[in-house]
Amino acid sequence: MPLKDLPADAQPREKLLARGPGALADAELLALLLRTGIQGKGVLMLAQELLEPAPLGFGGIAGLLHATAEDLRRIKGLGPAKRAELVAVLELARRVLAQQLQVREVLASPEAVKHFLQLHLSAKTHEVFAVMFLDAQHRLLAMEELFRGTLAQSSVYPREVVLRALHHHAAAVVLAHNHPSGSVQPSPADEALTHTLKAALALVDVRVLDHVIVGTGVALSMSEKGLL
Repeated sequence: MPLKDLPADAQPREKLLARGPGALADAELLALLLRTGIQGKGVLMLAQELLEPAPLGFGGIAGLLHATAEDLRRIKGLGPAKRAELVAVLELARRVLAQQLQVREVLASPEAVKHFLQLHLSAKTHEVFAVMFLDAQHRLLAMEELFRGTLAQSSVYPREVVLRALHHHAAAVVLAHNHPSGSVQPSPADEALTHTLKAALALVDVRVLDHVIVGTGVALSMSEKGLL
């Protein structure tokens, strides 16, 4: 059914304006972005199909918004304009969180840090090790993905981490990596790596504030767990 044929109080745009975005289901919010469906398939149906598990869809909002423009090309009805809008939404979310962390102390915003890292790392199918470089007030200077590995492991070189910290004139860092398996439980290797990097960075007077492990829809702070 076209959106215009729905009762006024059931149309996503009117529902959002009257009751706020929290009143809308994921498919309704997505339908507002897509605006139109295709012949024989209304926009709400198209939105719902995009949220279905793979291979039909992308497995929910998180999976969809982590999709690349190339990933979206396989969906009939998603032309260049719609694909660009969906990819832009994720990039805007990344930039909003980055801007918040550039003007506020990272330690004052632990949930924002987790969300920021989830947006960058949670959808990757290979293991990635990243570092957030912070100034003396613990505000974000830059984030870099330094090492990539297989689904099981990533080779991390302390010397390279130290060099990048010096390059950014960082006073502190937050370490991060993803577990493509979905589990965020730190392994003995994760703990050993954290302490190795902490010791290496201490030699150049750079503090390790946290090591965040990212899984699908979840992130764990080793600092909060008392493992740092």
